[in-house]
Amino acid sequence: MIVIKTARELRQMQDACKLSARALRLAGEAVEPGVSTYEIDTLVRKYIEEQGATPSFLGYGGFPASACISVNNVVIHGIPSKKTILKAGDIVSIDVGAYLNGYHGDNAYTFKCGDISKEAQALLDATKESLFEGIKMAVAGNRVGDISAAVQQYTEARSYSVVRDFVGHGVGAKLHEEPSVPNFGTPHRGARLIPGMTLAIEPMINMGSHQVEVLDDEWTVVTVDGSLSAHFEHTIAITGDGPIIMTLPD
Repeated sequence: MIVIKTARELRQMQDACKLSARALRLAGEAVEPGVSTYEIDTLVRKYIEEQGATPSFLGYGGFPASACISVNNVVIHGIPSKKTILKAGDIVSIDVGAYLNGYHGDNAYTFKCGDISKEAQALLDATKESLFEGIKMAVAGNRVGDISAAVQQYTEARSYSVVRDFVGHGVGAKLHEEPSVPNFGTPHRGARLIPGMTLAIEPMINMGSHQVEVLDDEWTVVTVDGSLSAHFEHTIAITGDGPIIMTLPD
């Protein structure tokens, strides 16, 4: 069932979204050579809890950390570790959620660690732009497939591949709600977009093959061919006046 939020509920949810965005910004500022992903996760958890909120991911389905931190060929769900030390040239996807006032905010960004290659930068640029191409289509009266197709068309036109095994989703009182929001699909298909819907749109784009696999820890998702992967995400609200990006820090 798709949950439609009232204007009052959207205002409550906005607080969780802003907090998630601020936590993500803090995490990004900590991305430097020599820093462990564990240190970044610790910063995220401390910040969210100091605001009177709860990290959405901590303990969710048994996930052991407050942020998913995925480096280079790790697509999503990277588990922070003291052993994972960032180095110059890495790309670092950080996914953060916060639960506040009964609602979740969910967002992700792929940060560069020091100077990165032109090829890696191009992947980041294309993935980020594909997110905004998808958001442009998040208009009342359109369908989920219009969002999906916009992301897919933008990235595949640049010879990147779209991860198919994991998708975006509705978000609200629950971290994962209906509908699913794939990053691939056919225009004019899927659930109709209605004011009050809130969606986490999150392109996961690979430089090589779209194929991924889950490691033995049952969380970490990597590209099968070892190619780089980028991940960008915003929580947005469907309104009669167009989409509103809720996960902006200010």
